[in-house]
Amino acid sequence: MHKPDDHEDSEAEAKPSEGLSEDEIESVAERSAGSAKVVHEVIRLQGDEELDRPAMSLIFSGLAAGVAITTSILAEAFLQQRLPDAPWAALVSSLGYSIGFVIVIMGNLQLFTENTVTAVLPLATHPTLRNLVRLGRLWAIVFLSNMVGTFLVALLIAHRVIVSPEQFHAAIAVSARILEHDALTTLALGVPAGFLVASIAWILPNARGSEFWVIVAITYVIAIGGFSHVVAGSGEAWLLWLSGQSSLGQAVGGFILPALAGNIIGGTGLFAVVAHGQVRREIGA
Repeated sequence: MHKPDDHEDSEAEAKPSEGLSEDEIESVAERSAGSAKVVHEVIRLQGDEELDRPAMSLIFSGLAAGVAITTSILAEAFLQQRLPDAPWAALVSSLGYSIGFVIVIMGNLQLFTENTVTAVLPLATHPTLRNLVRLGRLWAIVFLSNMVGTFLVALLIAHRVIVSPEQFHAAIAVSARILEHDALTTLALGVPAGFLVASIAWILPNARGSEFWVIVAITYVIAIGGFSHVVAGSGEAWLLWLSGQSSLGQAVGGFILPALAGNIIGGTGLFAVVAHGQVRREIGA
């Protein structure tokens, strides 16, 4: 007599009850969250599509993302400017940090830290030299484009083109917090930031209309946790350098490069590996 294995048992348990009508079964399917395998495949296909995009498309999308993400600095500064000097004020002003991420992620712009999981899954599923080269190309183009975008906005802020003197000083005060950490601490704080942003990409396929709140909630945790996000934080680093508050070495070597390494470790080394590992045997990769 054949004894069903665990996989067959799980498939039997996954079937709808026999008493349900076809309409009710369809209704259950519509309300059910996608399995880990489904989410993995959705993200892998998205990543594969991104890896094949023309270079100019990636450049413009990455540039737009870099510009848009700096609204996080401005929104946080504007809120802080209008709040009293109280312990709870940071909990309110940190909400502004989420604004740039909402624009970038919901606008499907190219943000480097999202690509630490989305674009990595095609390589994890099919570890070929071609996929490795495609990933390196995407990462290089998107990261450099993001940096150019944040630099351009930081330049406008530093010269007070898009902000008033009061708003400029508030932006400096918000940005100066990155100077409190050395490079090693910045790298360590970049790991959870990379993990959290990568988790957004994993959650969104099942968000079903709650995408806005998922993005706000997770990026708010990055803000109040003081974690290091390389793209959003690069705008702060550029601004501090351009306004004479730090050196170029501090901006690049003290923040941008350590945060970049931490984000890659958290997004790829931890989240993408774990996310792929949980379904690896099920998808036959």
